[in-house]
Amino acid sequence: MHTAFVTRPLVVALLAGLASHAHAVSFTHEGVTLDINGTINGFYVNREEKTTNQSTGVTTRKSNSALSNGLLPGWINFVATTKVDDIDIKGHISFAPGINSNSQVVGLPIGNNADGSAGNINPYSQIDTRNVYFQFGNNEWGTLKLGRDIGLFAQNIILSDMTLLGVGGTSNAGIPYNTTFGMIGHGYMYTGFQPQITYTTPKLGGLQAAAGIFQPSKFAGDETKTPGFQAKVDYDWQGNLPGKVWSGVVSQTTSCSTEPCSKKSFSASGFELGGKLKMGNFETVAYAFTGSGLGLSTVGAQFFGGGNSAGNKTDSRGYFLQGTYQLGKTKLGLNYGENRDKDGYALSGSSSSNQIKNRAYTLGVYHSLNKFITLVGEMNEERITNVLDNNTNNRNRTLSFGGILFF
Repeated sequence: MHTAFVTRPLVVALLAGLASHAHAVSFTHEGVTLDINGTINGFYVNREEKTTNQSTGVTTRKSNSALSNGLLPGWINFVATTKVDDIDIKGHISFAPGINSNSQVVGLPIGNNADGSAGNINPYSQIDTRNVYFQFGNNEWGTLKLGRDIGLFAQNIILSDMTLLGVGGTSNAGIPYNTTFGMIGHGYMYTGFQPQITYTTPKLGGLQAAAGIFQPSKFAGDETKTPGFQAKVDYDWQGNLPGKVWSGVVSQTTSCSTEPCSKKSFSASGFELGGKLKMGNFETVAYAFTGSGLGLSTVGAQFFGGGNSAGNKTDSRGYFLQGTYQLGKTKLGLNYGENRDKDGYALSGSSSSNQIKNRAYTLGVYHSLNKFITLVGEMNEERITNVLDNNTNNRNRTLSFGGILFF
């Protein structure tokens, strides 16, 4: 067996969007290449929370510190590739552990809570199997993928979010979970890693499309007769002003086996439109989406809180803006995002005062110490209005610094 250390972009779709300079260990034997690559990160996080009751004017404050993963967990990837009869074949398995334990007693591992005296048994320190799939195809007829991988809807925007290398700071990811939410829930929803069968077309110039069926979520009714559906279309170009535009859709229907149904069934759908443009050292990203029954976008997870028991859908919308500037080995960035939910599971009525509204911005500095390590410092401020109609305003300010290793 021939062993070689080679420099190549990460073959994982998610990590490839993060650090094209990352290294992998590559083994080749009898026409099969096994790449091993991954990432590790750690951050100090300090969050100040301020809650104001709009009816009484009473304000409460608290502050917490944590040592935590950022928006990414740790990640180790095993990717096997080969070519047989002009067909490119790929298999990918990954594991994503985190650095935190749930124990309140220093030194005790996950699951050992000393009969309840050392903390809860919540799975903070867990190993998440994110990628388990194989695919085959070629440049003439496209590629077919079967297994678990990143979703299509909202894939491009999370890969474009600069806080993917850092923490962000949204309050939905409570300390000390092993991933924060970055700007998820503040400008876009989380695509997730989902069981799927997807087809991707060959690239025609800068145009490429993908569509697939996905594991359905029983968010209403009591059965799912049909799978979920997602699709996206990308167009990118090079030149003096390189860039990319994309559009995506997601839909799924639930049903009731008998009537009356304890939780009325409904269909969920979402639409997105985004783009990015690079001008010298400056890059800008713009994105927007709408959802009907897709879930509480202010939480960020698809199909969570998409409607109420009567079948009334939650209406969602949001937008995200970002600008970054590359100054030598240091990238400076600022982004802003806002999501709004109304009706359905969230609230009733179309008045702006009857909406859940999340807004946040992040100011970030990302310094490439060398080809493996990036040092990160971020400041995030989040404002939440009318959380589930309880007449409160929340402001959360998060400061974080740490680093991320790619290999």
